[in-house]
Amino acid sequence: MDTMWAPWRMEYILSDKEAGCIFCKALTTDDDLTLYKGPVTMVVMNKYPYINGHLLVAPVRHVSGLEQLDGKEKQILLDTVDQGVAILKEVMNPDGFNVGLNLGRVAGAGVEEHLHFHIVPRWFGDVNALTVFADVRVIPEHIKATYGNLKPHFDKMELSGD
Repeated sequence: MDTMWAPWRMEYILSDKEAGCIFCKALTTDDDLTLYKGPVTMVVMNKYPYINGHLLVAPVRHVSGLEQLDGKEKQILLDTVDQGVAILKEVMNPDGFNVGLNLGRVAGAGVEEHLHFHIVPRWFGDVNALTVFADVRVIPEHIKATYGNLKPHFDKMELSGD
């Protein structure tokens, strides 16, 4: 039997699980995952990413569906997604992206009470045999290093209306 060690997971396993909305909490605290906080939208790194650079883009307002946003909020939300993709292209040079949102738990929403888009950069060959055979994901860069590379670019981000 092969063993893969991941000792950094023990902190999560033993920790008290966060209560409340992770996005609303990110708005009221300073942390090393929130890249951008605007009046209408925010960008947070996924704490449990599929791959380096996995971003979450959410409205500041705590809503669960697109129909709860007005036209201006929807436009700014999509502009923020677009800016996030542009920054990831510049900094990480991926070959493509998966961009989308999961509405409702049955659709895969882990935080169904606060609407958010996922931006997942993709590279040729980023799915390896470990994922297919062992249900293990290998992420080659520490999340804090990815944050350090992305944060200066989000600090310069400007959106009209946000």
